[in-house]
Amino acid sequence: MAYTVSTLAGICTLLGAVMVLALGVPRPPSLAAVLGLAAGIMVGVTLGDLLPAAMNFGRLELVLTGLLCGILALALLDKGLKVLIDPSRPGFFKTGVLVALGIALHDLPEGMAIAAGFASTAGLGLVMALAIGLHNIPEGMATAAPLRAAGVAPLKILFLATVLSLITPLGTLAGFGLIETTDLSLCILSALAAGAMLYISLVELIPRSLTLCTRPAAAGMAAGMVLVWCAQLFF
Repeated sequence: MAYTVSTLAGICTLLGAVMVLALGVPRPPSLAAVLGLAAGIMVGVTLGDLLPAAMNFGRLELVLTGLLCGILALALLDKGLKVLIDPSRPGFFKTGVLVALGIALHDLPEGMAIAAGFASTAGLGLVMALAIGLHNIPEGMATAAPLRAAGVAPLKILFLATVLSLITPLGTLAGFGLIETTDLSLCILSALAAGAMLYISLVELIPRSLTLCTRPAAAGMAAGMVLVWCAQLFF
């Protein structure tokens, strides 16, 4: 059952991408709102889930090291992408790639968290999978929207979203394999993911969404934070 619900939670990423593709190329206000929503969710998940989880599973110095490593890794990757990506491509292409990488780093410890939940009780594992699935829908939207705006073909976006959907169940598989050392693993992976997501949100998503259209971007950020808060409250 753990692998089934973990897979369903991962597929929610693909669902979010399909929703964006079904609506066509987003207009600037809509894209600003989606990117703002993604930023709000990423910041909310980082502050409300990833960092507290890392603190629960490891020492403060280990958490800070992982956080800084995550930020540094994405900063270096961002710099590398600027060199590798064709300058004629719209800037949204790099945004989509960075968001996809951040989601991949984020989904791995979440899959491990589902495994840890099922190792405790089936009910806890189900609740965690449901909450993670709800998070994954807007994350899939946040990956697909900038890539579609950059002119990437829908089939390529669907392929990327499908790959991302597999990260959560892979994390669950790894979690059961590391169940005896899961505290340390979750601490490191959660801190790394937190650093990566903070970098993506503060350096890429928020500035780009505000540049597109300020009010929809701000509304999206607020909605993202509220969505994470509701997920934490009810699940």
